[in-house]
Amino acid sequence: MTTETTTPAAQRAATAALAGGVDTRRSRPLRWRKRRGPMIEDSRGIVSDADLRQPRVRRGMRVVHVFLSVTLVLAGLGPLLWLAKAAVTPTQDTLREPFALWPNGIDWANLSTAWNDIHIDQYFFNTVVIALGAWVFQMLVATTGAYTLSILKPRYHRVLGSLVLATLFIPSVVLLVPLYLTVVSPPFLGRDYSLLNNYLAVWLPMAANAFNILLVKRFFDNLPREVIEAAQTDGAGPFRLFWSIVLPMSKPILGVVSVFAVIAAWRDFLWPLLVLPDPAVQPLSVRLPAVQSQTEARCVLGGARDRDHHPRGHVPGVPAGVPALGGPGRCRQGVTRLPSHGAGPAHGAAPVPTGGKAQPRVFFTGW
Repeated sequence: MTTETTTPAAQRAATAALAGGVDTRRSRPLRWRKRRGPMIEDSRGIVSDADLRQPRVRRGMRVVHVFLSVTLVLAGLGPLLWLAKAAVTPTQDTLREPFALWPNGIDWANLSTAWNDIHIDQYFFNTVVIALGAWVFQMLVATTGAYTLSILKPRYHRVLGSLVLATLFIPSVVLLVPLYLTVVSPPFLGRDYSLLNNYLAVWLPMAANAFNILLVKRFFDNLPREVIEAAQTDGAGPFRLFWSIVLPMSKPILGVVSVFAVIAAWRDFLWPLLVLPDPAVQPLSVRLPAVQSQTEARCVLGGARDRDHHPRGHVPGVPAGVPALGGPGRCRQGVTRLPSHGAGPAHGAAPVPTGGKAQPRVFFTGW
C-alpha cells in the first residue's frame, strides 16, 4: 500500500484549477495573448475611419467644425450682442442704421440714465429676490417629494404619484382664479390677512411644480440601491440618508431643476402682475412694459442725447404712426393726425411721407 504525497504547490495549483483561473497541466496561470494592432470598430458616419486617417480629410473636418461652432455661437449670442450694442448707441442712429456699428460714436450716458432715472436697479433686485426664492422653494418641494415617492415609498406612494402626474393635465390658466382668491384670502390666516404684494404669493405657487417632482423622482429611481441599503444598515435615518447619500449623488438633476426654476421665475409675467400690484416690488418682466408705455423710446433702449442731429422734423427711418423721439421733456406730444385736405402742419412739425396716397397725414410735433 502506497500513499501519494502532494506538495503544497500542487495543492495550490489544484485549488486554483477548480476556480478556472490556471492550466491544470501547469502550475502557472494562463496569460491571454494581447491583440496587436488597432481594434476594428464598427463606426458609421458620413466620413469613415479610413478617411479620417488622411491629413487632408482631417484638416477639412476641423475647418467644418470650427465654422459650425462659430456660427452656432453667433446665432445664440447675436440678439444679446445687438442688445448690448443698442444700449450704448444713440436712439436715432439705431432707428436709421440698425446694423451700423456706432456711426456717430458711443453714448455711455445711456446706461446711467436707464439705471438711475427708470430705477432699473430696484426692479433688477426684485427680480433676483423672486428668482432666488422660487429656486429655494422649488428645490425643497421637488427633492423632498421625489425622495418620498422613490426612496421612502409609503403604502400609498403609487396613488400619490398618480395624483401628482394628473396635475400636469390641468391647464395653468384654469388655476389663475382659484390661486388668486387663495392669495387674497389665505385659509387659516383670517379674512384681514392677504398675501398681495408679498413674495410668498409668487414663491409658493411656483414651488408646487409636478414636472420637477416627477423629473427628480425618475432620477432617484436609478440611484444604486446597494448604497442606500448599506447606509440604512449602518443606521442612517431618513434625514441623514436624504442629506448625506441621496443629494450628493443627485447633483446633475439638481442642476437641471435649478436652471428650469430660475428661468421660469425670471420670465414669468402674468402671475407677478396679478399678485404684486405695487410697482415697488414688481420684477423687470412686469415693469418694463409699463416703463415703455410711459417713457420715450430713447430711455427704453438706454437713452440718447442727440437732439443736435435732428432738432426738428421727421426722423429718417421712422415709420408713420411712431411717436416722436427726443430727450427728457422734448417729446410732449406724440402724434398729430390731420385730414388729408385739412390745415397745414402745426408749428415746428414736418409731415411724414405716405407714399403719395390720399390718406390722413401724420406729423411729429412737440420737439
